[in-house]
Amino acid sequence: MPGQQPSTLGALRSSGYEVLPVREEIRKNLIAKLSSKEPLFPGIHGYEDTVIPQLENAIIGGHDVILLGERGQAKSRIIRSLVSLLDEWTPILAGVEIPENPYQPISEQGRQLVDEMGDDAPIAWMHRDERYGEKLATPDITIADLIGEVDPIKVAEGRYLSDQLTIHFGLIPRTNRGIFAINELPDLAERIQVGLLNVMEEHDIQIRGHKIRLPLDVFVVATANPEDYTNRGRIITPLKDRYGSQIRTHYPRNVEDEMGIIEQESAKITAAGYNVTVPDYMPEIIAEVTRLARRSPDVNQRSGVSVRASVADYEALVSNALRRAIAMGEHEVAPRISDLSAIRATLEGKVEFETVEDGREDQVIERLIQGAVVAVFNRRCSISDLEPVTTEFKAGTSVDTGEAMPLSHYQDLLKQVEGLPQAVAQVTQDSNPAVQAAAVEFVLEGLHLNKRLNKDAVSGQARYRG
Repeated sequence: MPGQQPSTLGALRSSGYEVLPVREEIRKNLIAKLSSKEPLFPGIHGYEDTVIPQLENAIIGGHDVILLGERGQAKSRIIRSLVSLLDEWTPILAGVEIPENPYQPISEQGRQLVDEMGDDAPIAWMHRDERYGEKLATPDITIADLIGEVDPIKVAEGRYLSDQLTIHFGLIPRTNRGIFAINELPDLAERIQVGLLNVMEEHDIQIRGHKIRLPLDVFVVATANPEDYTNRGRIITPLKDRYGSQIRTHYPRNVEDEMGIIEQESAKITAAGYNVTVPDYMPEIIAEVTRLARRSPDVNQRSGVSVRASVADYEALVSNALRRAIAMGEHEVAPRISDLSAIRATLEGKVEFETVEDGREDQVIERLIQGAVVAVFNRRCSISDLEPVTTEFKAGTSVDTGEAMPLSHYQDLLKQVEGLPQAVAQVTQDSNPAVQAAAVEFVLEGLHLNKRLNKDAVSGQARYRG
């Protein structure tokens, strides 16, 4: 604990404590975690064989890193997770404006403190969470924000403009001995990129005539969208060259990873007195909708379809089921196929459509939903095993389903339609009436989409017939 650690520079020297440069510190801790098989990035799905090995290589190589990918690919989460590779506590000079290596201070203030107090210079201990800085790049960012500016108050106190102590340092110097992240790097103005390059490569900064040698010890990481980064020429070539590793992120490559993210990130939607059960094929359908959207010619693929779309769609689905149960006085809740209409509002807000005539967005979303349902249904069910149900409908049976239908209606269907209980048993063994109602709709919609049943849909209700 910090209270048990040396509190002066002399005591720190006597303890034999070694202060490593940030890159060496991160490398050391990464190697220790790899050796002990400790998970490096818990909560990151689908990057085990792609992004994470490349990132490990970059850290071992001591490279500054840029993560290149569309929105919603966990770039910021990965960067923030790098903090876990810092030592839990590190010593810095107390009372100095920027975090300083006590053995080798780089600012005028730090050097003066050590010169005046020697081994009695006070030491503070900084937690690794305080050693992370982040800035979203926007066109209005100034050098003062990132590097620093002359402080008029210090000038008014009598210091000369030529005195380095007149400078109020910006975000990057204040993240000395730590990790600094710039999100959406291409949005930085070119003149600010030049200043950033000087800090990273030349270790000098110029502020209103001051030329200051400031060898910062900062691990710099950045994120960018591929379109901005590679096509628009919005990053100056020397800065692009400064990043040692460019790592391309990607969306989940299988439905299991997408579902893992949904389960991890979605809000737990509950209400006192209501039992919410989500059949396992429903989040799979939501994940499949997103995956189909990422391949759809009607969706702008340059802007991407974030995993946040999957999470928001899932939350809307469960919310709609709970709202229906509350309205109908039912305490068992399970989302059904008819609840998928609720994801239109969330999906429209998460994707950008290609040139689509007004009103056709709903048609595009409906096709995505239908494609997802039939894909999941065909992975889980055998059409041949459901032949008794289709035979019953061919004989003239028709049934109604819908978002507003009570659970008792579905229980009646299971008694009335020959073969339907056996079909539902293929989907679930759960006797919960809400789960069985969801399975009934899943079976009927799957048969319809496989062209075994006809369907007439009007105002949230559907009639299935032979």
